[in-house]
Amino acid sequence: MSSTTNSPTHHTSTIGSIGTPSRRNTELALLIFAVAIPVFAYANVGLAINDQVPSGLLGYGLGLGLLAGVAHLVVRKFAPYADPLLLPLATLLNGLGLVVIWRLDQSKLLQSLHVSGGKATNQLLYTALGIALFVVTLVFLKDHRVLQRYTYISMAAALVLLLLPLVPGLGLNVYGAKIWISVGGFTIQPGEFAKIVLAIFFAGYLMVKRDALALASRRFMGLYLPRGRDLGPILVVWFISILILVFETDLGTSLLFFGMFVIMLYVATERTSWIVFGLLMSAVGAVGVASFEPHVQQRVQAWLDPMKEYKLSQQGVAGHSEQAMQALWAFGSGGTLGTGLGQGHSDLIRFAANSDFILATFGEELGLAGIMAILLIYGLIVERGVRTALAARDPFGKLLAVGLSGAFALQVFVVAGGVMGLIPLTGMTMPFLAYGGSSVIANWALIGILIRISDTARRPAPAPAANPDAEMTQVVRP
Repeated sequence: MSSTTNSPTHHTSTIGSIGTPSRRNTELALLIFAVAIPVFAYANVGLAINDQVPSGLLGYGLGLGLLAGVAHLVVRKFAPYADPLLLPLATLLNGLGLVVIWRLDQSKLLQSLHVSGGKATNQLLYTALGIALFVVTLVFLKDHRVLQRYTYISMAAALVLLLLPLVPGLGLNVYGAKIWISVGGFTIQPGEFAKIVLAIFFAGYLMVKRDALALASRRFMGLYLPRGRDLGPILVVWFISILILVFETDLGTSLLFFGMFVIMLYVATERTSWIVFGLLMSAVGAVGVASFEPHVQQRVQAWLDPMKEYKLSQQGVAGHSEQAMQALWAFGSGGTLGTGLGQGHSDLIRFAANSDFILATFGEELGLAGIMAILLIYGLIVERGVRTALAARDPFGKLLAVGLSGAFALQVFVVAGGVMGLIPLTGMTMPFLAYGGSSVIANWALIGILIRISDTARRPAPAPAANPDAEMTQVVRP
């Protein structure tokens, strides 16, 4: 009598070896291009301005390459199954922003106004701090679901961050907006970090309350209307965003704050009525505040008739800015292919040329084609964030990825729309491109969290343990 023993262990090891590829080599190849393109652009700017290759080209290339390499090694070690596009795309935008900031540093006009000179060096330092925070996020945040424990702590922290600019002696009034604080000689924009903390709170809150918020009481004009008692959360968030707009005169953060909540609310409940309510409440709030807030009124007037505002500024009328008109002229001068890097005149925008209005420099020197490429890169980051949300296996991860991606997309929209004249100026900065430590550091943290969620989502499920009783199973043959 002979016997054979079934051995499922062999099959288990085969199954366990088949999983999602890590795609880290793909990420490395893309990172090489993401570093090489800004280095080439840096050389191009130096040749256009001074007819010679910049002396700092090697240092710039090594610095950006070293930072990108460190970030890649950390991702390879601590998030091996993460999305391979997020890090290269962020590196490319950050590198191009450094190039254009350095290009504006060379402007004699901006130097005479003390708004340029050494800004690129500072931005490279901010980039290093941002990637350091990116590394800390991946190393210490082993599982994004841990953040769910801090749902209401996140709410309190976000409120503190949003209220800091109103503290006497701490807050600063810059160009009419009270969105900055001064700490130890450094200026910080707390709202950039508040958007991440708010996304954590919204994700945790909506995950628990989504079933109640999805209930509808009646149908009106094709929309399922939410119950009256469920309108409380959106009314509270709307009221807080209005307070931010009134007391800090910060249209950008107000739109970002409320818009992110409405997007996450729609994803959590799948009710179109929340989008309609959100848009109506945004319109009511914006019109109401604009009716009595002078700073908001000025922004709206500059948007409706920028040429009139430009003429008033030329006549020395206080409170009127020529920046919006100069930005439109910069875009018009760029045409389809642009004037070439280093050969534009966007420094005529003067103040905030390297921060709020840096997109105008790209529009003039790279043209419509360059602007479309920049917006496509931003679109890819948002798309990869949404794809991460779709792949996430837990509802908290889905909502958090959607919230962070939505906040990123809204910030790009309100900045690009304001500079191009589609909507009033908001005073926010273009992620990764514009000069500013708070923005670049916070957005690197945002990318780090998205990479952590994508790693968890794409990581192969552990192979099932072998059945110990299988070894005792025998097939007896006569």
